[in-house]
This record gives sequence, C-alpha cells and structure tokens, in this order.
Amino acid sequence: MCAIAGILDLSAKDDVIRRMLKTMHRRGPDASGFARKEGCALLHARLVVIDPAGGNQPMELTWGGERYTLVYNGELYNTPELRRELTVLGHHFVGHSDTEVLLHGYVQWGQKVAEKCNGIFAFAVWEEKARRLFLARDRMGVKPLFYKLHEGGLLFSSEIKTILQYPTVRPELTAEGAAELLLLGPGRTPGCGIFRGVQEVKPGYCGYYCQGRLELKPYWSLKDREHTQSFEETAEQVRYLVTDAIRRQTVSDVPIGTFLSGGLDSSLISAVCAKEMESRGQRLATFSVDYVDNDKYFVPNKFQPNSDGYYIRLMQDALGTDHHWCVLSPEDLMEVLEDATYARDLPGMADVDFSLLAFCKEIKQHVTVALSGECADEIFGGYPWYRDPQVRDLDGFPWAQNTAQRCAMLSTDLQKKIDGQDYVRQRYLDTCRQSDILPGTSPLERRMKEMVNLNQQWFMQTLLDRKDRMSMYSALEVRVPFCDHRIAEYLYGVPWEFKDRGGREKGLLRYAMAQWLPEEVLWRKKSPYPKTFDPKYLELVSGRLQDVLTDKNAPLFSLISRQATESVLTEDSPWPWYGQLMRKPQTIAYLLQIDQWLRNYQVALCF
Repeated sequence: MCAIAGILDLSAKDDVIRRMLKTMHRRGPDASGFARKEGCALLHARLVVIDPAGGNQPMELTWGGERYTLVYNGELYNTPELRRELTVLGHHFVGHSDTEVLLHGYVQWGQKVAEKCNGIFAFAVWEEKARRLFLARDRMGVKPLFYKLHEGGLLFSSEIKTILQYPTVRPELTAEGAAELLLLGPGRTPGCGIFRGVQEVKPGYCGYYCQGRLELKPYWSLKDREHTQSFEETAEQVRYLVTDAIRRQTVSDVPIGTFLSGGLDSSLISAVCAKEMESRGQRLATFSVDYVDNDKYFVPNKFQPNSDGYYIRLMQDALGTDHHWCVLSPEDLMEVLEDATYARDLPGMADVDFSLLAFCKEIKQHVTVALSGECADEIFGGYPWYRDPQVRDLDGFPWAQNTAQRCAMLSTDLQKKIDGQDYVRQRYLDTCRQSDILPGTSPLERRMKEMVNLNQQWFMQTLLDRKDRMSMYSALEVRVPFCDHRIAEYLYGVPWEFKDRGGREKGLLRYAMAQWLPEEVLWRKKSPYPKTFDPKYLELVSGRLQDVLTDKNAPLFSLISRQATESVLTEDSPWPWYGQLMRKPQTIAYLLQIDQWLRNYQVALCF
C-alpha cells in the first residue's frame, strides 16, 4: 500500500513536490519518489509489502513507441493469472511485484485493465507521447482517489491533505459542503470531497484527463440477474468465493495478521488464514481491542447484546493463534481525536475512529498487513435495518433516521441556504433509482436490492474510509476479503430468502461456512465494532464541548447553533446520529471533530 499524487498542467516546483510528499509519508514510509514530465509530475510514497527490490515507483515502461509512467496504491490478488496471460502475449518481467504486472497490463489492454484486476487499487498512468493521464479506482472503493480541477489543470492524490498543499488551493466550505457534514456526515455523497472543488473518483470508475478535460465513466456496477441455483448450490458457491478471497489475500512478503472481534466475519477470516498459515509452517497473529473496565461498564442492548471477550478467547484457543490485546482508556480515545480527524481529513465516526487509530498503531508493532471483516454485513444483509421491517420500509437512509433533528441544529445562515429535508431525500432517492433490478421483481426483493445499493454506496464507504485512513496513518495495510467484487456480484442476485436462512442475519454465510467455526461463534448474534461504555468517556467529551461553548469565537457555531449544541449535552436523541454506534457520546465527539477540523484546516466559509 502506498500514497499517490499528481500535478497536471500546473507549476510543479521542487518545494511544492516536497510539501506534497511530506503529507504522503505516513501512508508510504519506506520510500518516496517522483517523476517530472512535460506537463505532468507524478508522486509516490511506498509501503513495502510485495517485492521490496522490484516494486519501486513511479515505474516506467517503453512499449510500441510510447513511454508510460505509473503510480499505484493497492494490491492485486490475481497477479499470477495476469502475469501468465501477459507472458503469453510477449511481455517480460524483471521482478514479481503486482505494480509491474499492472503497468504491463495497462500497456496491453488500456483502460480495460481495470476490468481484469481483482484487487483494491487507485492508480494513474501518464502516456508521454499522447500527453494524457489515465485514472482508475477499484470497484468497491477500498482505496481512495481524490482530485481537483484547478486553474486549467488537475491535482489528484490518495488523501485530500496532499491536494491542499498546492499553493493556490484554499480549504473552502460551501453551503453544500456544510450540508454534507451536518446532514449526511460522517457519510458523504458518492464523489463528494466536502472541500470546495475537491471530488473523489467514484468506486468502479476510470477515465482520462487530456488537454484540461477529465472524463470519468463507470467500468463496473452491480447488475441484477436471475438466480437459478438451489440453496445448497448457492451455499457451495459462497463457500468457494469466501475462502478463495481470503486465501488470495494472504500473499505478502512481510508479516500478516488478522483483526479478531469474536464475531462471525473476523472469526471466519481468522480461521481460514490460520489454516493457510499452518500449511506454510507459520502461526497466525490475531489482534483484538478492548477497553479498561469494559466488563464493569458494558450494558447489553438491542444492537450489542454481549461483549466480545469470551468469543475472542474461544477463537484464540480453537485456532492456536499468537494473540495480542490492545486495551484502551477513555483518555486514550481523547488523546487521538485530532489525529483521527487529520488522518481522515474530515470529521469521522468519532471514537469509533479514535479507537481504531490507536488499535492500528499497536498492530503495526507486530505486522505490516492485516485482514479485516468489513463489508460482509452490506453484502449478506447483516445489519438490523435489513431485517427490521419498521426501519427497512422507512423513507430515507435507514442508518440515519434523524434528518429533522439535524436540520434543527443548523445555524440560522445555513437554514436560509439549505432545504435540509430535500437535500437528504434527493440523495436517497437517486441511489434507489440507480439500483439495477429485473422486471417483475417482488416488492420485498426490490426493496432488498435497494438496501444493498444504499448500504454499498453510502454506509460501506464510510467504513472503508475509516479503515483505510486509520490504518494507513500508521502504515498498516488492511485487506478486506469480503470486498472481493466476485462476492458482491454473486450475492446481489441471490434471493433474500436464501440470505436470511433460518431467520438469522447472514444466515446463508453461517450455513455455508459452518465447518470453519465453533458453534457458539457461528451462531453468535451480530455485534458491531466494540465501543467503550465507560461513563468517564462521556464526562470527558462533554467537558471538552462545554469548553467550546464558552469560546465566543468557536468556529463550530458558524455551522451549528449554540442552543442546539447545548441540547446535545442535556438530551438523549431517540435515534443514533449514524448507524448503531454513534449515540450521545459519539455525537458530542463528532461536534468536537467539526470544531477542530474548522480550526486546524483553517476552513474558509463560502456561503
């Protein structure tokens, strides 16, 4: 994993390149470099995972009279197949990196190379003679790629902070950007970069920049199809796809491990990885996060019926892993609030981000690559809002049924400029309309396919943002096997009746993978990422927000009314702020993030 950036048709002086590379160092601490061409400068910072000697970037190749230069962030999991295919077509390779295979693949197939790749990636290729740049992002949106059309040129990068280092780019926030933060945040409209003029290449998109114009088009999306297989045949296919995806992602020239929460998804990944590592004569390292006195303060609820510790130890014993605990205090969480905001470049999921940032820092002490269970819930239908008809059938994003509350919090200026209800509703309806659904589909199946698209384009992207930024801040590469596009493609056409086997969340996945897990873990009720229940944390974030309220110049109040801020401290909302985890303490922390973000990024308001 790495960081990439580029400057097209703009001045690219040495001091500008140095400043931009400095912001990329955390993602790529092992090496950095740049290639300056006429009209183009490409920047790269490398985290070495595959082929330390042969994978340096920017990587260049001359072929058919054209000179190609590549910068790439990601991992390809079908590299051997692509290398064999390219070798037959006359290509020769110096090393064994996926970077070299990707560059030869682009030379051979052009923009079609994105369709041939199984992996997580964001990359750019400069064609020197044609004077054009190709950009592509992976299908599921695991790896980030931001850009800004600026003063007749183009800036692009893995993270927004790199673009903001360009001398004439100002961190500006429009009314629409404020609406994203306050009405949809920590989610974002697909393609929106919040800052004025900053956009993100959407998942599954690619295209060319040439002569001042950027044209991006989708090369992949979920397509509905008739499902003709029996349940047993479906389970068999799921078993193959899941195990194959996990095994492919254990390829590494550096130590690897897995996140282990004791839940279904991380336990499955750990079980398959442990078996694969054992076949190589190695022992798998597993990692879990917990909180000081969690056994004392944990309170079961609808979303989190039990804590993780018992199930983690069960899996640790069953697999015989080299297990590591990271135990955090409320003070630990508060300590990294600003770091987590900087890592994401935006306010995020509050202490759900903070804890992951601290957790990843600990994991990095032991391994450079870790596998994690994100995205199984979106694909297999694991979230409560998939299975609760009252929530599922509500009009609007199921994980944020609080638009009226959010609208009421806006400052007077913003309320005059934004119709909050319409802003949110239109984005919800647009996503539903984009869902590919076969004619004659039943109302239930139609709604479930809309739910998959809503979750994949919105909620899943928030979690992938979180996992990428919090992990790469410590130069830890995290792979997400359930994001293999083959799994998403196949499951989209599988009927809800199969996915809901036995009336259980992810029933199909449980049935298909039953042989891999102890019964208690296999049938454990879904439990989300663990958070602290320590009242000290609520006390700490509340005290910090009280300090903000006493600051008459606090930038937070240019976006949110003081009265609404005070009510967050004194009242409990009937709905979480976002998803299952962002309740009162996390909502307070989110407001603190907004205030810190406005201060530290010196955001100029343009409304």
